[in-house]
Amino acid sequence: MREVYEFLKKCETYYLATVDGDQPRVRPFGTVNIFDGKLYIQTGKAKNVSKQMKANPKIEISATSGAEWIRIQAIVVEDDRVEAKQSMLDNYPSLQSMYSATDGNTQVLYLKDAVATIFSFSDAPKVIKF
Repeated sequence: MREVYEFLKKCETYYLATVDGDQPRVRPFGTVNIFDGKLYIQTGKAKNVSKQMKANPKIEISATSGAEWIRIQAIVVEDDRVEAKQSMLDNYPSLQSMYSATDGNTQVLYLKDAVATIFSFSDAPKVIKF
């Protein structure tokens, strides 16, 4: 899990895919955090992406770094604890002007049953499950 975290941090921007009815939706994300031994992402509950993940918690993430790329499939699980939200916000101070751990909008979700695969053109794919 730490390797996946480091890869996403290095990329800075990754792309999160959800399903909206029968339509795939992909958008850039940038938050990733380890809290309580789990890998977390963050969004706002008012956003469509939040509603899509609530309706169907299966997601995929993709990102590239140099000659490598990662694809992560997982199920997202919301963690409504203030401590989980605050940990994310502490690691992303720029978000604190838009979100707070107690605003009722901040949403953090951890990845469950995740399978991450790191690919390159020169090496065999590396699979990481967490």
